[in-house]
Amino acid sequence: MSLGVDDVNGQEQPPSGAGESHQGRGGDLPKTLTGIRGLDEITRGGLPTGRPTLVCGGPGSGKTLLALTFLVNGALHFDEPGVLMTFEENEEEIASDVASLGFDLPELVKAQKLAVDYVRVERSEIEETGEYDLEGLFVRLDHAIRTVGARRVVLDTIESLFAGLKNDTILRSELRRLFRWLKEQGVTALITGERGDGALTRQGLEEYVSDAVILLDHRVHDQVSTRRLRVVKYRGSHHGTNEYPFLIDADGISVLPVSSLALQHEAPLDRVSSGVAHLDEMLSGEGYYRGSTILVSGTAGTGKTSLAAHFLDAACRRGERCLCFLFEESPQQLLRNMRSIGIDLEPWMASGLLQFHADRPSRYGLETHLVTMHQAVADFRPAVTVIDPVTNLMTVGTYTDVQAMLTRLIDHLKTANITAMLTSLMPGQGDIERTETTISSLMDTWIVLANDQVGNRHRRGLYVLKSRGMAHSNEQCEFVMTNHGLDLLEGAAATPRVVDEVEYGSAEGGARHAVV
Repeated sequence: MSLGVDDVNGQEQPPSGAGESHQGRGGDLPKTLTGIRGLDEITRGGLPTGRPTLVCGGPGSGKTLLALTFLVNGALHFDEPGVLMTFEENEEEIASDVASLGFDLPELVKAQKLAVDYVRVERSEIEETGEYDLEGLFVRLDHAIRTVGARRVVLDTIESLFAGLKNDTILRSELRRLFRWLKEQGVTALITGERGDGALTRQGLEEYVSDAVILLDHRVHDQVSTRRLRVVKYRGSHHGTNEYPFLIDADGISVLPVSSLALQHEAPLDRVSSGVAHLDEMLSGEGYYRGSTILVSGTAGTGKTSLAAHFLDAACRRGERCLCFLFEESPQQLLRNMRSIGIDLEPWMASGLLQFHADRPSRYGLETHLVTMHQAVADFRPAVTVIDPVTNLMTVGTYTDVQAMLTRLIDHLKTANITAMLTSLMPGQGDIERTETTISSLMDTWIVLANDQVGNRHRRGLYVLKSRGMAHSNEQCEFVMTNHGLDLLEGAAATPRVVDEVEYGSAEGGARHAVV
């Protein structure tokens, strides 16, 4: 194997070593932060410091992007220079590939924060007989590491380095030697590898000689693609073991640690207005608890979105940031429709208090929607969130899948003390207290809207099916849509009182059982 020695390209910065975490509880290894949203949480502090980590996956799964993000974040945010040794693409091609993500590799090379070395490996030059070793590679890597003072190293991809080798004994020996050499240099190394048939990698050997293994998966189900990440192995450390959805977008790669669902939510006592005075009266005169989740369900045309618009308007009037996810109509349609009932949300958009995210449910899988919503919440930091309608997500998943996705989302919103309202479209009047997404048990307050026919008049009604932790009215109240919004008719709101399960079993309430 012939490897010549070519020339190696050579915010407020944290102090040196800022990317390294302290030794974790229970004797966990020292770790190096990746700077990738979610991944450091799953690995409980990052990759093992001074040890090699293998990232494997099929074509297009995001291996190279994850590796480059690890390097760039180290150089920019943790004052840890890095070395990229690539065996497939040269420096110009790599720089072009990641420029759309805002990564300026030439500038990092110029600033001596990153070294990029392209090694061309020809299969015809590899012989299994005679001497075969990696001395040439070690010389080049050592030179690059010393040139920039690198503390992070990426090799992309290992298959190209060992292309043509068929002897498992030689391959295993050289792999062990490579990983041992990287450990001796004291660098935190990340090696990418192509997934094999029935094994994590094509050779099926690397996972036995690396200290940590991360598997990336890009799958397509019912014509919808999803990306998932799993930490297969992590020697000497606890870590998340489930599959986690991750997203690649204009901001790079982000991972959602969806399984950390500890029931440790705060329970604030302060209230927020619904935006409808008479509805607030039905809720002990004060509205919803802050940080609670509210479900508004009903058939088409009952006023679900209008009630949500009142809620948004009231929050913006309090000076709170509001984030609204739309899965049925565009923001422009919503703004126009709400103006017809006297709710003008456009000034709140202009002031930056209100932000819309509109998308077709069928555009992505549930995991991608979940990651996107998490990211939007993290970026905008709202006090109030509305999802309208949540039932449209049923088009891209089963009942179980949607319930699991919404459980994770609601848990995240509660943890962040965000008051959330979800609207749910019911298929018909026959069973208006049944939610298609079976999430009613996750809700703190459930408001049901209903239509009925009285003679030749169409009548709308509203009642509070449940509202945990507060006295509330159990009366069904008629309301009308006016040019100043939703208006409950005078005398409709009864004196609030706690509604318990005994009442639901009475003759008067016998027809109002909730299906959870």
